[in-house]
Amino acid sequence: MSLLACVIQGMYEPCAASSSIRQALDVFTFSYFVVEILSKTVALGLFGSSGSVLTNHWNTFDIFIIFAEIVDYILIDFGVNIEITHAIKPMRVISRVPALKDLVSVLLDILPMLGNVLILYAFVIHIFAVVGVQLWAGQLLNRCFLGEDIRTKYNVSLSPYFKYISSEKVPFICSPDASSGVRHCIDIPPYRVNGTTCTLTAPNESVDANSCINWNVYYNVCQPGNQNPNVGAINFDNIGYAWITIFQVVTLEGWTDIMHFFMDSYSFWSFVYFILVTIMGSTIIMNVCAVVIATHFSETMERDTVEHHAGSVSVKSLCSTFTSWLRRIFHISRVHLSDSTVERNGPLVQAWIPLQRKLKVIIDSSHFNRFIMAAIFLNVFAMAIEHHGQPEELTAFLQTTNLVFTILFLLEMIVKLLALSWMYFADQDNIFDFAIVIISLWEITSNADSKLSALRAFRVLRFGRLVHFLPYLRRQLLVLRRTVGKSAPLCWLMLFFIFIFSILGMHLFGYKCSFETEFGHVTVDRKNFDSLLWSMLTVFQILTQEDWHLLLYNAMAFTSPWAVTYFVAIIVLGKHVLLNVLVGIVVENYQAMPSENSEQESSAAASVPGSSLPTSLVPRTDPSRTTQDSLCPHNPSRSDVTELSSGEQTAPTDANVDNRSLTLIQKVHRWCKAHEDWSLYVFSPQNRCRVFCQRVNSHSTFDILVLFFILLSCITIAMERPSIKPEHTERQILDVSSYIFTAVFSVEMLVKVIALGFLFGKESYCSSSWNIMDGILVIFSLADVFIEVVTSGKNNVLGILKVFRLLRTLRPLRVIKRTPKLKLAVEALIASVKPMGNIVLICSVFFFFFGIFGVQLFKGTFYHCVGQDLRNITNRNECITARYTWVRKEYNFDNLLQALISLFVMYSKDGWVSIMYNGLDAVGVDQQPVKNYNKWVLLYFISFMIMSFFLLDMFIGVMVETFHQCQQKQRQGDEELEGEELQEQHTEPEEIPYYTHYSPIRRDIHTLCTSKALDLFITFAIIASVLVMAAEHHNQPEYVQRLTEYSQYVFTLILIIEVLLKLVAFGVIRFLKNRWNLMDVIIVLTSIVSIVFGAMKMSQAFPINPNILRVFRVLRLTQVLKANTIRVLLKTVIKTVLQVGNISLLFMFFFFIFAALGVELFGKIECSLDYPCKGLDRHANFSHFGMALLTLYKVCTGDNWSGILKDTLRDCRPDDSECSSYLQWVAPIYLSSFVIMAQFVLINLVVAAIMQALEDSKENKPTNNGLPLEEENLPAT
Repeated sequence: MSLLACVIQGMYEPCAASSSIRQALDVFTFSYFVVEILSKTVALGLFGSSGSVLTNHWNTFDIFIIFAEIVDYILIDFGVNIEITHAIKPMRVISRVPALKDLVSVLLDILPMLGNVLILYAFVIHIFAVVGVQLWAGQLLNRCFLGEDIRTKYNVSLSPYFKYISSEKVPFICSPDASSGVRHCIDIPPYRVNGTTCTLTAPNESVDANSCINWNVYYNVCQPGNQNPNVGAINFDNIGYAWITIFQVVTLEGWTDIMHFFMDSYSFWSFVYFILVTIMGSTIIMNVCAVVIATHFSETMERDTVEHHAGSVSVKSLCSTFTSWLRRIFHISRVHLSDSTVERNGPLVQAWIPLQRKLKVIIDSSHFNRFIMAAIFLNVFAMAIEHHGQPEELTAFLQTTNLVFTILFLLEMIVKLLALSWMYFADQDNIFDFAIVIISLWEITSNADSKLSALRAFRVLRFGRLVHFLPYLRRQLLVLRRTVGKSAPLCWLMLFFIFIFSILGMHLFGYKCSFETEFGHVTVDRKNFDSLLWSMLTVFQILTQEDWHLLLYNAMAFTSPWAVTYFVAIIVLGKHVLLNVLVGIVVENYQAMPSENSEQESSAAASVPGSSLPTSLVPRTDPSRTTQDSLCPHNPSRSDVTELSSGEQTAPTDANVDNRSLTLIQKVHRWCKAHEDWSLYVFSPQNRCRVFCQRVNSHSTFDILVLFFILLSCITIAMERPSIKPEHTERQILDVSSYIFTAVFSVEMLVKVIALGFLFGKESYCSSSWNIMDGILVIFSLADVFIEVVTSGKNNVLGILKVFRLLRTLRPLRVIKRTPKLKLAVEALIASVKPMGNIVLICSVFFFFFGIFGVQLFKGTFYHCVGQDLRNITNRNECITARYTWVRKEYNFDNLLQALISLFVMYSKDGWVSIMYNGLDAVGVDQQPVKNYNKWVLLYFISFMIMSFFLLDMFIGVMVETFHQCQQKQRQGDEELEGEELQEQHTEPEEIPYYTHYSPIRRDIHTLCTSKALDLFITFAIIASVLVMAAEHHNQPEYVQRLTEYSQYVFTLILIIEVLLKLVAFGVIRFLKNRWNLMDVIIVLTSIVSIVFGAMKMSQAFPINPNILRVFRVLRLTQVLKANTIRVLLKTVIKTVLQVGNISLLFMFFFFIFAALGVELFGKIECSLDYPCKGLDRHANFSHFGMALLTLYKVCTGDNWSGILKDTLRDCRPDDSECSSYLQWVAPIYLSSFVIMAQFVLINLVVAAIMQALEDSKENKPTNNGLPLEEENLPAT
């Protein structure tokens, strides 16, 4: 009946008359549940006894739903419909499904901690929202208006303020002349008519209708308008909209557009505020929320596993039961069949049994398995080379190979069936192979060119057999398998969550997201709530946070601003709670599985080697060594050369004969052995030049000087930009400095090689991997100089080798060796390469599978016609006949490489919705797309996105495990020192309280300052101050202005009195020893400064409004918070900020290298009205180093980085001589490697640091390190 109630809710159609069948079923289910609860009440009693109805919380919830339905029926008669009641009716399913019931119970157990997390989350958002209101209230209203009445004077139809012809979605927000914003009215682009740029000015008299006049030049007055961007949804005009804006920024979706608005209207340096919001709000606070939910869920799940395990039924148990039944049936049938066969055909059975044994030996042999694996590899390779527009010969060849491989796999299946009989189906891999063979036979016999051929891509998954040859990969796959198995209830709960919010979305926004096109047709937005299918798809899109802000803008425009609560609930409950539970499951599985090191040790202990070293190698080296050993004692004080010569002189005649019998190669080998300690076989250990180089290399000034030149080299690399002309002095300085740095680093390498030796020796130059990296960079620099000299002023074939110039950007790698903290962080990162490589390999297999699958489904279908009126265009020929352009979409599946790029974009959760809709609209080869043509392809895209959640969380699990191991190794060396310090602290004698000799008045003041009453009063005062600051808004009345001004005086006075009382109570020195007291002094000083500047009317003289200094009062709340859980969270945040120093160095290091490389690669990409870009613009580009850093930070957050990739993949224009053709294959490598490093590795390293900090905060509650979150009412004595 609960499922029937869900079906009834799913039958709802917005804006349609209610069906009588649906109403009847609704009444029937309501009556059933009423009878059910009445029966339970009669049988068990309502309350009082231990087993009564109300003692069970699920029964109480059922009663609540019934009363809600009764209220709903009553209100419907009065014409009132409460939409939320339709969403809670299907929740009865939770109490009826044991797995869902257990999971929800665990989530309810962590609800108190979750509430504290959300309080901290809201606390951070509120602080930044108040700052935003103080800084930018009304800033986004600025528009460029006409300076004079041009419309009346020249009788032309113009907008009162400038806006783009296309729409107002991207408004032109200006900065007044007195402000320091980036965009002014003078920057308005010229007026265009039919693609022609107008340059004429209006005459004094009437205007000719055919004249092309630049009317935009008359929009020269920047003043506030009446409309904020994005249909009024984004602004800081009041605290409500500020909350919405900050929440969107924290979700990292569309945040750069908001930042650009304020950079245009207020100041270029506004990006500092938004970067702080994203770092503090998204990178730290949101990850703290994720870690807290994941860890507490794991702990609660472990505690409740035994209690809730009984009676639970899972899909896995059902499948295992079904498999066991099948095995029993196969075994019984096999016994009966064998008995009957023996009775009837005795001689035949006697001949068959040896043959079956031979077949079993064959299939168990390694040669057979290797042959099948080679066939699978060749079959996958044949599918991988298939692409759109391939020659007919290749098509015929691939069809033949498909037939051959199908027959081969059919023979394999037959041989295994003959050898194993019914036991063939006892192995899941064999069942999978059996299904693939049947599908392949069906495809061949049906002889139909349909989408069924795409199922051949499942052959790629047979690569799973390679796990037996890769033991390190086996552990990662076992973790993934266990994660998928344990997360089955979570997946069902997630599906139920999506269903409930889909029902609610249909009731709230059904048929309300539509707009009118330029041809007068009403078009429904692709992302809507008009049916159950599209509503569930939209909710799933919101969970991935892809373009969710566009949905929010439309919902707020068509309904009310309160629509934001629906989207916030989905993101907070779905993304931040349920999906973070999956992170906890992954981390728990990694901790439960044995580590790779333990596996290696166990495997090493299990294997018993026959011999330690090959004996054949010993005689080759022993004679020379014994000869030298016998000679060394006779001449211990001489050099090696002297020893060798004296040994040869005193050697017997037989040895001389042996020397004469040696070949030239053997003599050279012996000579080299004798001179191993010579540097480059030229400089002996006593050589003066080598001794001098050793002294230089060991001197501390040498390292400082080299580091100085490295830093200078980094500065010159940051100064590089394509806009510098060759004849400019700056270009000449940079070129000369590059030659100088190359020479300096070459000399450094030469000195180290002479001093240490090149290859041989324990401390030789090449014995250190860091020196090898330095040497490679020097060699590349010398090659760059050589190529530049050879190709200077010439157009020869060596000009293509100028790409070596890009390797200059790798010079900052030399900083790693000379920065201990950075070196430690890089070494820890390198330690995670091996397990991370296994995850990448697993991802590559899935990418390969979905890529081949996508090529089979969509090759040649991602084309569309570009033109004005496309209503009558159905195919490519009609498009070309209409003189339109037939264009391929940037992300497509025409070949495997393009498919992998598209899948990686989807994997990063940026731009996946557009790719999905392109596949949804694809009709066929050379066919114009039709909206929602094939809905079944949703299975392909949604399954890939679901799998991507698991694989992304695997990255988190690997980083958490690796970071934890590194932390454990680091702590082993510090435990002894910390133990000694603790002993010293415990042995300190107790001192007499410092306030013993206070006077009565000072003692009373001290008692007041250490009492909880003062803390409560200050807490109340600060909360009131925050509320008053939150009440400020744009165009506020005069009384609100006076209220905030007077309240500021009062609250500042209260804080001053508190500080003075504490100074009297504790004394100046003891007062300043406490960090919180120092913060109180800073808060008081900033409040006084804010009042002084406000009284002197000096706010306009500063680039930043001094009133934001008042916001520091909010930080005072953290001291008086008494909830231990919130204190643990705050301590976790503080420890995380302190621990991410090395991670920040890593971020800065990689950003520097990629920014310098991006300037070299993409600095000349042009974006204009005639050649528009989809991701790059004047705020995001690679024109110089600073802008490249800002652009890479945008890519790091995942905000429209797919649009930047589209711009870098564009074809070069015929008239663009500076465009490099190699960018089309360099750009995906560059951006994908940066996205992997930034989004999947370094960000997850922050998650690992937060998890470790949370663990430390729980273990070290009673510490006395002077941290601000300790339970201490008075300063340290």
